[in-house]
Amino acid sequence: MRIDKLITTGGFGSRKDARQWVKNKQLQVNQVVVKTTKQQVDPEQDEIRLAGKVLTYQPLVYFMLNKPQGVITATEDAKQRTVLDLIAVADQRTDLAPVGRLDKDTTGLLLLTNDGPLAHRLLSPKSHVAKWYQAEIDGIVTAEDQTRFAAGITTQHGTVFQPATLKILSVDAIQKRSIIQVQLHEGQYHEVKRLFRAVGKTVLHLQRLSMGTLTLPVKLPVGQYRALTAEEIRALQQV
Repeated sequence: MRIDKLITTGGFGSRKDARQWVKNKQLQVNQVVVKTTKQQVDPEQDEIRLAGKVLTYQPLVYFMLNKPQGVITATEDAKQRTVLDLIAVADQRTDLAPVGRLDKDTTGLLLLTNDGPLAHRLLSPKSHVAKWYQAEIDGIVTAEDQTRFAAGITTQHGTVFQPATLKILSVDAIQKRSIIQVQLHEGQYHEVKRLFRAVGKTVLHLQRLSMGTLTLPVKLPVGQYRALTAEEIRALQQV
């Protein structure tokens, strides 16, 4: 690849930075000063140095984020804070993107990666990747609701939702609130909220707990992220 592309996709700097580094003779490939940003390099074979420091290029990266409320799932936005704004500058890459979407007010597990084929596979309806959510519901969730979820729900507007597993964790009969978990295998827009709306209830708070083999760690603080382990990456790639 071109050295300026390596600089940007590797999270080392911008194309403007690359031009300036070349102008200042700060970039070297195999101990030879780079004269143009168009120079082709092989990140697996060539030694690339910036101001004497070796640049280690990672072609694919995987981060697990505990998304907070009030942040949108997008790569950029002129007015609102995005999930990529939560990623440290050292880990930023121009090709990094969230896998799927969580609503602005939804919290929990969000995978960010530049592995396009993996992202496509995880989101494809054909893959039937399971996702678990936990929610606080305004209303008393019943066994009848569980039966309806398990059978699949068709809304009054004709939207068809595939069968989902609904677990009732607790019910407060006085406050008329319920804590539930639900497992989905598709990713329709506002799916959890629309499912509960179809049974006459409202989602007050929603958190994603897992996606495929990936589970949100209890000790990962809201708004923080970490790189996936090699074992977690291997497991996801087998989904």
